[in-house]
Amino acid sequence: MTTIAPLGLHHVTAIASDPGRNVEFYTRVLGLRLVKQTVNFDDPGTYHLYYGDEHGSPSSLITFFPWKDVERGRQGTGLATSTAFSVPGSSLSFWHDRLRAMNVRVDDPVTRGDDEVLRLYDHDGMVLDLVASDGDTRSGWDGVGSIPAEHAVRGLHSVTLTEKTLDATAELLTGRMSMTVASEASGSARFAMSSGGAGALVDVAADRADKGLQAGGTVHHVAFRAPDHETLTAWRAELLDSGAHVTEILDRQYFQSIYFREPGGVLFEIATEAPGFDVDEPLLELGKSLKLPPWLEPTREQIQQNLPALPPSDES
Repeated sequence: MTTIAPLGLHHVTAIASDPGRNVEFYTRVLGLRLVKQTVNFDDPGTYHLYYGDEHGSPSSLITFFPWKDVERGRQGTGLATSTAFSVPGSSLSFWHDRLRAMNVRVDDPVTRGDDEVLRLYDHDGMVLDLVASDGDTRSGWDGVGSIPAEHAVRGLHSVTLTEKTLDATAELLTGRMSMTVASEASGSARFAMSSGGAGALVDVAADRADKGLQAGGTVHHVAFRAPDHETLTAWRAELLDSGAHVTEILDRQYFQSIYFREPGGVLFEIATEAPGFDVDEPLLELGKSLKLPPWLEPTREQIQQNLPALPPSDES
């Protein structure tokens, strides 16, 4: 059995509709930094937009494939059904007031286990949670003037997988992925990586709901952190030995990664921490212009003609 363990979440990638509305929501409403404008390497006719902290640090990132005419998805089994971000412990009332004032659909804060949680929904119905996390020392992004630094989103907190049954997914997470069981309840469990704090948690809930429909407003895949190419190679070998169907190691320009499906059907990615998002533009310029990998540069003009213009990602 492997002793290789992910360091935490790397990113969550979801499906959106209008790219302009996506930029406005995640930068101006949630206050994340647009750290990279690029394209879906497997479908260069659509953007791949990355949002996170100042550096685009692993575990701060949510990314989107925005297909303008995509149908609305449906939450259900076999999907990651909520993506949670960490905010300071005293910030839920600030966020509740802010979101209501901006006409964002938001529920009242609730207690789930040991967490105080505020649930909201983006314009595509994407389920997002803000979790009060006093122990999270990450700084987040303070580039949105209407969000005081003391209330800024710190980064990813956790993801929730909804499955028909818990056992097979739990076996993968505690076995091949070396996670520990942090807590258990009837039909659900929380799994921890590394120190088990914000950015290193996976919740799994068993549900009799219908199978989900992966489309607009749903998660495409969940990515976990590997420190380097050597570790990624070892991961791939371990997964192949276990009988999993694993992709080749793919060059994603800002990291290298592999993909496979966990037993309940959710697509997992394991991604390296390097080289990072400043490999093709300086830190101060992150996300301000379209960046393409070398193999797509010869078709830049055609790609740009097919992509809609994006709104500014700041408050100017």
